[in-house]
Amino acid sequence: MSRILLVLVMLGCNVAVEDAHAFDEPITRLGNDRPGEHCSGRVEVRHGHQWGTVCQQGWDLEDAAVVCRELDCGFVLDIPNGARFGRASREVLWRNVKCSGDEFALDLCERTLNDGVCAHNENAAVECTGKLPAPTLSIQSRFYAYSTGETVHFKCTAPYLQSVIDFHLYKRGVDTPLVTQRADPRQMTGDLKLSDLEISHQGSYCCLYRIYNKLGNSPSGNSPHSNFINITVLEIHTPQIWYNSSPEARPGWVIRGYSFNVTCSTQHLYPGGSFQLRLIRPNGTIRHSLPALAPFVTFTFSNAQFNNEGYYCCLYKVQTGDRTFISRESQPLPISIREVDPVMSPVVISLLVSGLTFVVATCAILIVAKVFCKRVRKPTELERESRTCVDNTYIALTIK
Repeated sequence: MSRILLVLVMLGCNVAVEDAHAFDEPITRLGNDRPGEHCSGRVEVRHGHQWGTVCQQGWDLEDAAVVCRELDCGFVLDIPNGARFGRASREVLWRNVKCSGDEFALDLCERTLNDGVCAHNENAAVECTGKLPAPTLSIQSRFYAYSTGETVHFKCTAPYLQSVIDFHLYKRGVDTPLVTQRADPRQMTGDLKLSDLEISHQGSYCCLYRIYNKLGNSPSGNSPHSNFINITVLEIHTPQIWYNSSPEARPGWVIRGYSFNVTCSTQHLYPGGSFQLRLIRPNGTIRHSLPALAPFVTFTFSNAQFNNEGYYCCLYKVQTGDRTFISRESQPLPISIREVDPVMSPVVISLLVSGLTFVVATCAILIVAKVFCKRVRKPTELERESRTCVDNTYIALTIK
């Protein structure tokens, strides 16, 4: 008795294992008589342990899209008649399949059992694209750095040999394409032009292509994204220029032998930049250069001479990769070198100031002394009367 129970238990375990393995097996496949075409053929489904076909009545693009997705075969190209892939010997199991197109497996769609309504020559079929390969993005120049206002030409190449409908250029982090180009029939390359570059266009770019199905040329699906290409966009402004000199000099003048500075500045600073200062003279041009370690740089001339006289202009220069970007020159800054004016020299000015101070002080002393003297010499009323009396007495005595 125990031996019989053991056999029954072992049989039950075997049945459970077989059912588990059966559950792991696919429930949808494509059957055809063409070796190597695993993404095109009759639609076959498994019901229990039995494989059968699907009736083409009511079969549409949404149903076919679910099959292509379930089998990892890309997107739908066509839904041909099942007879194209040979006559099936299996029973038709399902009919009236109704998918929304978003299901991950055909078994999740609504359907009814065939019950002998459809014959073997009414099998549903699908032609899928297969897993779409990613395109290749390239740039039609050897440069990857551009200035604002320029145009960059991208080239998107699709390794797919049919049904390309258009190409799209995407920037990393942006969901919508920046450039879209419609493809001609059997065109495998799209030229994607990004014009009037701005600072915001700097970043990484990729492309993809869309394909269409054979039923009305409606879009079917997108390819994976291509490789990424990074571009740099520079905005080079015309620099500003000004100078500083001794306070004794008039505007636009520098006194010979004195020092003066010429400063150039820019709004945007980039690695590898430098400021170029150009002195234009009647007998030639002199150039000076300093690295742009800050948004401005100062050129110092410690001992001004007549050969420093002329028009000064500065520009900003950036070396990036294989390209050199140069700004427009600033407005010319005229500087004249002059000798010290003896009339208005610092010694003369000092003597004049000292003399004027002495004169003012002397005048002030004299005025104060005069006022004081007037106060001392002016007699009072009593004194005037006394003097009159004395004078009269003296006169009277004299007469006698």
